[in-house]
Amino acid sequence: MRILVWSLRIIIFIVLFGLAIKNSGPVELRLYFDNAWQVALSLVILGSFIAGTVVGITAGLATMIRQRREISRLQDQLHVHEISQAHALRVAAGNHNPPADAPSTR
Repeated sequence: MRILVWSLRIIIFIVLFGLAIKNSGPVELRLYFDNAWQVALSLVILGSFIAGTVVGITAGLATMIRQRREISRLQDQLHVHEISQAHALRVAAGNHNPPADAPSTR
């Protein structure tokens, strides 16, 4: 499987490298206030790709952080539920001593 993944990476690199070589001609980027830059087309394409990647990752980051907080909260609730369940089983069995890690009810 690793050989297949590395083969695909090499093929993609070669294709993109060839694309960059074929599109190495200069283009004029017209900016605000009558500024203009002469840049290779491949650099403009690469810059656009990098900018899109950064925007995409930034957009997904907020959702990922929110989901991690929710997972942590749910894991805490599950832990408390498991402790109370174990305590209920002990009480039903006649052992009324709470476990050492049980949350305090005072």
